[in-house]
Amino acid sequence: MSVQALHRRTLAVVMASQVFSGAGLAAGVTVGALLAEQMFDTTSLSGLPAALFTAGSAATALGVGRLSQALGRRAGLVSGYAAGALGGAGVVLAATLANLPLLLLSFLVYGAGTATNLQARYAGADLVAPEGRGRAISSVLVAVTLGAVAGPNLVAPMGTIAERWGIPALAGPFLLAAVAYAVAGAVLFAFLRPDPLLVSRTLPAVETPTTRPGPRFTGSVAAGAVTMVLTQLVMVAVMTMTPVHMQAHGHDLHATGLVIAVHIAAMYLPSPITGILVDRLGRVPVAVASGVTLLAAGLVSATAPTDSVTLLAVALALLGLGWNLGLVAGTAMITDSAPLRSRAKTQGAVDLCVALAGAGGGIASGMVVAAAGYAALSIGGGVLALAVIPFVARSARRTPGVTA
Repeated sequence: MSVQALHRRTLAVVMASQVFSGAGLAAGVTVGALLAEQMFDTTSLSGLPAALFTAGSAATALGVGRLSQALGRRAGLVSGYAAGALGGAGVVLAATLANLPLLLLSFLVYGAGTATNLQARYAGADLVAPEGRGRAISSVLVAVTLGAVAGPNLVAPMGTIAERWGIPALAGPFLLAAVAYAVAGAVLFAFLRPDPLLVSRTLPAVETPTTRPGPRFTGSVAAGAVTMVLTQLVMVAVMTMTPVHMQAHGHDLHATGLVIAVHIAAMYLPSPITGILVDRLGRVPVAVASGVTLLAAGLVSATAPTDSVTLLAVALALLGLGWNLGLVAGTAMITDSAPLRSRAKTQGAVDLCVALAGAGGGIASGMVVAAAGYAALSIGGGVLALAVIPFVARSARRTPGVTA
């Protein structure tokens, strides 16, 4: 099989798995904060699930990266999805038994699915040259859209099913998550052969070509990491508190599910266009655009009337788009510059930092809203996102090739 044919096959398999994993990802995003608020009976701790998701994601990102480095993408990704499925089932059990320690532990394990979902994007870039990496990464991300958009809209039906089985309604979506992650892992286990990362090590041509020598890319790992860390922190913080904000102002789960569905669609659906922009305009201009877009999201969400589902949906769409721009640009920077001999390990370490930033955003979000309100959180997040601009601009001046 030619490298091109294997690349196309790998993309198809990974994209198929991402459709299912997207549904698993959506459960925690939509109702995690609401479930915590219900079980802890306080808003100040409603950001705890997002913090635990992302803390679990951090540990898993490092583990999946190291396992992939040693045994290939297939072993790493399958293990991560298996853990995510176990965590989803644990949340359901904990909610049913009203067991808070088990709930917290399960949220932590459930975060493995989120990390694995993101790590899968690297598999799409293993067998492609730098000038096509943006599009390859974006192809994997866009496949998440179908499941991720369907997931929030299944919140109410899954809640009804859960109640019929004697399970709290807010735990219902985690039933879907457990099954979705298990199926995603099964698809990769059965069909991700031969392993793209292992094959890439036998193909020197897939490394950065001689027209783009290594020294020109020095520092792009840092630029990519900062871009993804800031966009993840801001996105998680605002996204986590939006369902709580909506519920506090009388919106039901249907409205919340709709807004989160729009948000997740904006996180992944623009990926094909983002990939083209990253490949044609460069990594740095798209990273800068991510900061500006997140600022716009913060301003809209802060000023939107509390009864306007439409404006909240617009704000969350901008939030998702800003994250998408930062993720694709940052991922391309890192893949460009990380040596193949340690690429998966480096990618896992960077995703660890990204996940920890998300954990920090999740923890802080509930506290900020409790102390200063949702508008303050939104504006503060948007201003923080602008820090991407001077950092990546400085990196571009020092290493001209980073925008290639």
